[in-house]
Amino acid sequence: MKIERIDHLVLTVRDIAATCAFYERVLGMEVITFQGDRKALRFGDHKINLHQAGKEVDPKAIHPTPGSGDLCLIASTPLETVIAHLTECQVEIIAGPGSASGATGRIESVYIRDPDGNLLEISNYIR
Repeated sequence: MKIERIDHLVLTVRDIAATCAFYERVLGMEVITFQGDRKALRFGDHKINLHQAGKEVDPKAIHPTPGSGDLCLIASTPLETVIAHLTECQVEIIAGPGSASGATGRIESVYIRDPDGNLLEISNYIR
């Protein structure tokens, strides 16, 4: 077997509306509704499905927990513009900018937290 790519992942969150508002306002993701009233965050060819803590959809992780996510997101926006936008949105940068290792090479990253405390690494590939 050979896995090609990730289609979507799931974040368990305390407040779906607050999560949607943050990811839409700060990260520019599109909030979509699917399968009735479920919410997801779409960006490029990917999406993050959202589960409400205590009301997760089966099947699910054995211990779904808000704030346990650690995601690296590649931005097409230059990192200095990302930093200015985060500052404008009053989102604290908890680390960076700094160099890290991405899936296909070196990246320059800053780190923030979402409303649940999930760690979000926002990066550009170093060309």
